[in-house]
Amino acid sequence: MREYFDVLLRTHGHQNWWPARTRFEVIVGAILTQNTSWRNVERAIVALRRAKLLSPRPLEEVSESALAELIRCSGYYRQTARKLKAFVAFLRTNYTGSLDKMFGVATNTLREQLLAVHGIGPETADSILLYAGEHPVFVVDTYTRRMLQRHGLVEERDTYEEIRGLFERSLPTEPDLFNEYHALIVHTGKHFCRPKEPRCSQCPLHGFLPATLVPVSATEDER
Repeated sequence: MREYFDVLLRTHGHQNWWPARTRFEVIVGAILTQNTSWRNVERAIVALRRAKLLSPRPLEEVSESALAELIRCSGYYRQTARKLKAFVAFLRTNYTGSLDKMFGVATNTLREQLLAVHGIGPETADSILLYAGEHPVFVVDTYTRRMLQRHGLVEERDTYEEIRGLFERSLPTEPDLFNEYHALIVHTGKHFCRPKEPRCSQCPLHGFLPATLVPVSATEDER
C-alpha cells in the first residue's frame, strides 16, 4: 500500500485536499457531498457563506426550510438540510457547540458518536474525523473500492470496515498521510480508474495491475 502511495504522489504531487476555509466548512461539505457532485457542493457552500450560515449557531437557528432552499443545488436538499441540522444539534448537545471539545475526544469514541447522528455514515464520519479533526482514520469511497478491486486487493463482498482496516494496518498512523493518500486515489479514480472505459495503460499504477483486469460495475455516482 505504501508503494502505491509513493507512485501516486510522485506522479500527481500534493493534492491540498480538503478545500475549505474552516473546519466547520469541511464538515458541512462532507455532509453535502453525499448525494451530489463537488461542483454543486461548492455552489451550496457559497450560498451558505453569503447567508452567514457557515458556523454552528447560525446554522442551527435558521429554519430547516430556509436552509433547504439555500442548498437546493445539492442532491436531496431537504434531506441534506435535515442532516446538517442534526449535526449542529449534536454538536451543541454534546459539546456546547465547540469543535475543539468534540475533536478532543478519542477517535473511536467520537466515531461511534458521529455514526449515531442522523444522516452520517462511515464515509462521512471518517471524512469529518480526518479532514476537519486530523484524526488518523482512512476514508474509503467509491474510487478506493474500485481501484482495489481492479488490482485484486479486495473483493466485492468486502465491507467498508475491512477496506479501511487494510489501509490503517498497512500504513503509519499519520493523518497527513491518510489525507494525501485518499486525495490521490480520488484524483486517480476521476482521471484513470474510471467506471467505464478506464485508462489503465496511462495510469501510474498500471504496472501493479493483475494480468486480467478485475471487472467493476459502475453503480455509484462519480463525485
